[in-house]
Amino acid sequence: MVDARADVAIKRDTKGRWRVYRNGIPFEIRGAGGHEHLELLRDSGGNTVRTWGIEQLEGRENGQSLLDIAHDLGLAVIAGIWLEHPRHGHDYGDPDFLQFQREHVRTVVQKYRDHPALLMWGLGNEMEGTGDDPRIWQELEVLAQIVKTEDSAHPICTALAGTDNNKVARMQEHYHSLDILGINCYGGAPGIAARLRAQGWNRPYMLTEFGPVGHWEIASTEWDAPLEPTSIEKADTYAASHRAQLEHGRGLCLGSFCFLWGHKQETTATWFGMFLPTGEKTPAVDQMIRLWTGREPANRAPLIYALHSELDSAVVSAGTEWTVSADAIDPDGEKLHYEWQVIAETTDRKSGGDFEMAPPTIPDCVVFDDGRTARIRVPHQPGAYRVFLFVRDGKGGGAAGNFPFMVE
Repeated sequence: MVDARADVAIKRDTKGRWRVYRNGIPFEIRGAGGHEHLELLRDSGGNTVRTWGIEQLEGRENGQSLLDIAHDLGLAVIAGIWLEHPRHGHDYGDPDFLQFQREHVRTVVQKYRDHPALLMWGLGNEMEGTGDDPRIWQELEVLAQIVKTEDSAHPICTALAGTDNNKVARMQEHYHSLDILGINCYGGAPGIAARLRAQGWNRPYMLTEFGPVGHWEIASTEWDAPLEPTSIEKADTYAASHRAQLEHGRGLCLGSFCFLWGHKQETTATWFGMFLPTGEKTPAVDQMIRLWTGREPANRAPLIYALHSELDSAVVSAGTEWTVSADAIDPDGEKLHYEWQVIAETTDRKSGGDFEMAPPTIPDCVVFDDGRTARIRVPHQPGAYRVFLFVRDGKGGGAAGNFPFMVE
C-alpha cells in the first residue's frame, strides 16, 4: 500500500454546518451499506461503503481486502467493528467478556488504521437494545477511548436502532466520546432529525441504514405474514428518506447509507435487497442514481406496479388452481422475462437483521405461464406460502413482487 492514510475531521464550516473533511477537503457522504457491486456503486454516484464487522473486510478476491478494492475504485469505507449484543446472550457485567471485546477492538484498529480508504470507525451496530442498560453506554465510552488512543485520525460513529425509548438522551448521559451518531431507520426515517432534536442531540448524525418500510412496521395477514411493498413503493421510500435528511437534517446530517447494496434473506429474499438474488439491480438502485447524480440511469430497471389474484392474502384449499397476473413495464421498452415461483413462508424469521435460513421454493406449482399471466396450483401441504414474480430486462435490470397465501 503506497498511499498515505486519510486524516478525517468533523467540524463546522463557515456557515456553521457540520461537515466531514478528508485531508482538509470537504467530503459529502453518499453511502451504501454492503460490500458487493462496488464498481456500480461508484458509477452510480456513491462514494462510501459501510460494513458491520471486520470479517467483511477480509478474504476478498485476489487476496485484496475490501479496503484495497474500495481504494482502487476511489471509495471510502466506514469500517464496522462488531460489538456483541446482550440479546445474543452477552453480559456487559462480565469483566472477562468486556476485556476480550476491548482487546478485539484494539487489534482491529491497529490493523487497519493506516489504510487510505478508511473514513471512520463504525463502533457497534444496534447493540444497545432498548437503551435501558447504562452499562452498554458506559462500555461504549470505554471502547471509544481505546479507538481514539490507537487512532486519532479517524472519527467514531455508533449506529443505533432508531430513537425509541428516549435512547439518544440516555446515551448522552454516559457516552461522551462519540463523534457521530448513526441512526438505522426505515419507515420513520423522514422524521429522524426532529426526533433527535427532541432528545437533545445537536451534533452530527448520519442515517446509517434506510430503505423500504420494514416488515415490523407494515400490515400483515391474519397469520402474521407481512405484506411486502412493491418495487415502486420501495423506490419512493428511499427517495423520501434521503431527501428528508437534506431538508430537515441540514447542518447536522453528514450523509446517509441506503440498505442493502446487495441482497439478503430477511422475512423474504427481496425485502431489503437493492439487487435480486441473481444480481440484477432493482428500481431502488435507479432511485439512488437520481438522488446522487441528478440524472437518469443509462438502463432503467423494470417496474412492477401490482400483482393481481384472488389468491392474494387468501386462505385456500390444498391443490386448487388460481390465476395470477402482473402490471409491469420496462421504462426503456425492453422485452421482459417473467419468472413465477411459489416459495414457502419463512419459519426462521429473526429480529435485528440476524441471519435467516432461506425457505424452499416449491416445485411444480406453475402449471401455465405466458409471462404476465400464470396459473398456480397451490401446494398440497398445508402451510403459509408466497407467490413471487421476478422480471428481468436481460441488461442487468430486474424487479420482484410477491404476495402471501395460506393453504389449509
